[in-house]
Amino acid sequence: MPRKLTGAVFVSLDGVMQAPGGAEEDPTGGFRFGGWVAPHWAEDMGPFEKLIMGDYDLLLGKRTYDIFSAYWPYHQDDPVGALFERIDKYVLTHSAEPLEWQNSHKLSGETAASAVAELKRTEGRDLLIQGSSTLYPPLLSAGLIDRLMLLTFPVVLGQGKRIFDGSQTPGAMKLVDHFVSGKGVIVASYEPAGEVPTGGFGPDDPSERELRRREKIKEGSW
Repeated sequence: MPRKLTGAVFVSLDGVMQAPGGAEEDPTGGFRFGGWVAPHWAEDMGPFEKLIMGDYDLLLGKRTYDIFSAYWPYHQDDPVGALFERIDKYVLTHSAEPLEWQNSHKLSGETAASAVAELKRTEGRDLLIQGSSTLYPPLLSAGLIDRLMLLTFPVVLGQGKRIFDGSQTPGAMKLVDHFVSGKGVIVASYEPAGEVPTGGFGPDDPSERELRRREKIKEGSW
């Protein structure tokens, strides 16, 4: 049975996911709001708590791996740190640097999607992406993410790395779970649901003015 892949993402209202954990986590590109998650964290974060303390292996990009491996092995008193130490960490990277954190494995392939597709076909625990903004566009487009959990925080950040970069293959998503924390964080889980459905609210017989508007669109003068 293939492994299931879940992506759990901390995002702002405008889709930024860069450096949620601290000021020095990822200041690349001049990002100056590192640590934007902490003020909105609550004791009860609903389904995310169950997910993060569940049974899985991690799938990470190299930069997120570098952040995690410089922090979590030194925080074994934290239940998350102890869990991360024990499980396997699969890292998509072209770097020749050794992966020094125990139970870490380099993934390589012609593309990120092909490498992850091969990993999903192996025996083992289900997989969880944390951070790793570069993984989402190709894996979503390839249909490799089975569930997407978005933790949307009540903040607008403007600039920064985003989960969606405009390159994704269009597709519908189905809401399968939702929760709102006491501090206004919306935890919503989605699963792929085929092609994008479309429709309209207008009448079947457009007005003359609407027909003229459509002609302007065709002419490029609208």
